[in-house]
Amino acid sequence: MRDDDFRRSDNIDDRRGEGGFGGGGGGGFGFPRGRGGLGIGTILILGIVGYAFGIDPRLLIGGAEILTGGGQAPSYQTDGRGSQGKPGAPTDEMGSMISGVLGEIDDRWDEIFQASGQRYSGPRIVLFRNATNGGRCGMAQSAMGPFYCPPDKQIFLDTEFFKQVETRFRGCSGSACRFTAAYIIAHEAGHHIQNLLGILPKVSRLQQQAGSKAEANALQVRVELQADCLSGVWVNRQSKKRPNFLEPGDIEAALTTASAIGDDTLQRKSTGRVVPDSFTHGSAAQRKRWFMTGYQQGTVQACNTFATDDL
Repeated sequence: MRDDDFRRSDNIDDRRGEGGFGGGGGGGFGFPRGRGGLGIGTILILGIVGYAFGIDPRLLIGGAEILTGGGQAPSYQTDGRGSQGKPGAPTDEMGSMISGVLGEIDDRWDEIFQASGQRYSGPRIVLFRNATNGGRCGMAQSAMGPFYCPPDKQIFLDTEFFKQVETRFRGCSGSACRFTAAYIIAHEAGHHIQNLLGILPKVSRLQQQAGSKAEANALQVRVELQADCLSGVWVNRQSKKRPNFLEPGDIEAALTTASAIGDDTLQRKSTGRVVPDSFTHGSAAQRKRWFMTGYQQGTVQACNTFATDDL
């Protein structure tokens, strides 16, 4: 991915210098202790799942508890206030890349919204190390991975995550890793689009009314696959705006990551079995399919995962 001509966004709260809460200074890759029957191995898997596209880490914990026999997916709304870091576009290499991706995401979605007579306002990205105050979505920790907080319209991202993608999944290097990072940020921005369009609040209400955990999980899968599709829409529009944006191997690397974090792949690796009713993000094949749908068709209308029986 070439990002040298990207517009850098200053809608970033850089807290990487605050040292985290209760975790000491410096970087690191910590995993929370298990709770409610969850072992460290399961939490490790949750960290990987969260790193690759979680909407809200508490939903991941809830999904794992469903798999192990307890708990249920919590709602999006929580209490709390976010802290403030250094505002503006970061100047370091990683921060600058993220700032550029956010700027281009905002520009393309602003164009899409304007074309349909709607107003767009972009999400804010909070960069941190180890842990930080996640506002109304509670504490943000590195092991939770990137997530979007709907009530605050913020994406929380520990920048060490991108190194984890490269070392754990081994699906990218160089340009392809930068594009995989952009793909993941675009997925989180997809949740922001869902929030602006009123999809997340509606799904949250339906989940609360669901007659079973499996039914609530099935709704969450549709949310996640739609965000995968919306990330593909952004890549489509970005490719048309900046024809030299993609480089050889970029799409393949993103699809490799999508496959690696499919619910079926992760469950098979962690437990040796696959429980479709416990899926919260979709299978590897589903995630690849919906990203490619958005990428090939380039329209929001193509991403209506709620209007099809065949995901």
